[in-house]
Amino acid sequence: MTDAINVLIVDDEAPARNRLREVLADCAEALPVTTAGEAASGREALEWLEHNRADVVLLDIRMPEMDGIELARHMLKLKNPPAVIFSTAFDQHAIEAFEVNAIDYLLKPVRRDRLIISLRKAQAYSQLQLGAVSRQSRVHLSVSIGGKVMLVPVADIVYLRAEQKYVTMRTLTHEYLTEESLTNLEQEFGERFVRIHRNCIVARDFIAGFERQRHASEDEAGGVAWSVLLRGLEERLPISRRHRHVVKEAAG
Repeated sequence: MTDAINVLIVDDEAPARNRLREVLADCAEALPVTTAGEAASGREALEWLEHNRADVVLLDIRMPEMDGIELARHMLKLKNPPAVIFSTAFDQHAIEAFEVNAIDYLLKPVRRDRLIISLRKAQAYSQLQLGAVSRQSRVHLSVSIGGKVMLVPVADIVYLRAEQKYVTMRTLTHEYLTEESLTNLEQEFGERFVRIHRNCIVARDFIAGFERQRHASEDEAGGVAWSVLLRGLEERLPISRRHRHVVKEAAG
């Protein structure tokens, strides 16, 4: 972190953002700190971070569409994630906050002396402190399209398929590309998706059934290939030999 602490304020309420900006200005007497930007939602914050640098994010928890806990999980995926200090009117999210490696957890109204302590903790923040993302899965996956961040609801994703350096996210209407690892996505969303091939996992809710297809290459061994039928899509996805237990489990 540089000598001057660049802070991004994220809160869906304008009065709360104004209050934090004023308190940060008061903190500048004790240590070098500046308000680098503001965002009224998790989406705005991700878009801002696509093009700007923040050392610290002062983050509200209860926000519409994407709460602060989920935003913190998305920020952990950034190349140089900022330190997170939660500022909230509610104290029941403290455990979740520290599961996403928050530096501190402040209750509103945030006081100058207490914020200074948090900012000094952030000054000592190290990339080595970044641990595993919280066990609770995200509700959205974020993708960058034309310089803007788009949130794709995980519930809308039919399948995730690895193709070279990217993973294709397929919904009923669109395809998106992400650089996240298929293995990591499977670990995070294992209850929602099932692996059918080394390069593909499918949402259980979108599996309509299975189809047997005899392949010429397997005729000599009497083998039968299987494909997954998808709800809402005509596309069939092949199941590898290694993952044919999926068919047996579904039938049994």
